[in-house]
Amino acid sequence: MKIENKIFIVTGAGSGIGRELTLQLVSKGAQVAMIDIHQESMNETASLTNKEKVTSYVVDISKLESIEKFKDDVIKKYGHVDGIINNAGIIQPFIPVNQLDMSQIEKIVNINFYGTVYMIKTFLPYLLERPEAHIVNISSMGGFIPFPGQTLYSATKAAVKILTEGLYAELKNSSVKVTVVHPGAIATNISQNSGIEMPKQAENKSQKAAMQALPADEAARIIINGIEKNKFRVLVGKDAQFLDLFYRFSPERAVNFIVKKMSKMMS
Repeated sequence: MKIENKIFIVTGAGSGIGRELTLQLVSKGAQVAMIDIHQESMNETASLTNKEKVTSYVVDISKLESIEKFKDDVIKKYGHVDGIINNAGIIQPFIPVNQLDMSQIEKIVNINFYGTVYMIKTFLPYLLERPEAHIVNISSMGGFIPFPGQTLYSATKAAVKILTEGLYAELKNSSVKVTVVHPGAIATNISQNSGIEMPKQAENKSQKAAMQALPADEAARIIINGIEKNKFRVLVGKDAQFLDLFYRFSPERAVNFIVKKMSKMMS
């Protein structure tokens, strides 16, 4: 897909990968409608690029009515939409399923899965009208291999994976291309944005790990390259590539490997 002169929607555009996607799309000649629940964060993103090429909308993607109102506003402004990048998502508290209460579970599912579904259902009719369009759904390493203490998060990202692959099959002969993205460890503030307080020992170790994590701007570059090449699947980071192969070769050994790694992080 050619990026120049296209209209994109990016969810979670106020920080992390969403911010970098916005900046790089604009640098390639696109206009971006930014979605986030934090206006100040989107203002920061806008301050880093050509403000005439971006607009910001405070939207709660877990609520269909909020997305439908946004749809009316964005279509009124731009007239059409060429691409959506469903990037917004949250992680869960680092605890087992047995300790999660239902309100926490519902929040994770509503944002990570239903938010993606709502965006697709709302904008797909408009995308199908375009001569060239694209849907990008951000899954996770956790979408193809489970992480203990993040089981519900991983389940939602696995659902996003299958949803995206199903859409790819359904839309294969249309003008709408579909890409699923599996990022590995990326240097973002997702824990803070998710309202998650990590145990102190885990926080210290995660800070060290973040020093080795792929920078968000590099992750965005890889994702946009996938859009331009109409890739079906994009693995972001060497860790995602390694675990993808490992899990295909031996699912049980791969899961045991993750359990060992996570236990070291939390101890």
